Amino acid sequence: QVQVVESGGGLVQAGGSLRLSCTASGLTFDNYAMGWFRQAPGKEREGVSCIHWSGDITYYTDSVMGRFTISRDNAKNTLYLQMDNLKPEDTAMYYCAVELYGYCSGSWTSPHAVGYWGRGTQVTVSS
Repeated sequence: QVQVVESGGGLVQAGGSLRLSCTASGLTFDNYAMGWFRQAPGKEREGVSCIHWSGDITYYTDSVMGRFTISRDNAKNTLYLQMDNLKPEDTAMYYCAVELYGYCSGSWTSPHAVGYWGRGTQVTVSS
């Protein structure tokens, strides 16, 4: 049984930093690309970042480019998202995603490209 669990969310002031973590079990972690999505109240779930199985190719949505860094440790079955210079508009529930393939597909920002989801961790940025 596949389990995906996020941690590291919280309340932070604008300009601050948080580091999200995600562990996945019940699968061969390094067979899959991994991603982070977020969903704010009243909005659709959006792709934030994606990383290939090897960790050497990454993608970011424009709004977080230069502020967020995705990484993974395949030996620990763990995915990370380092979030710096946080803004109030980053406030959302953040979800860890196991992609369908070992690479980030051309539609990596779509929730339909995801095989498994975590339950999410809340990030709140105060102004």
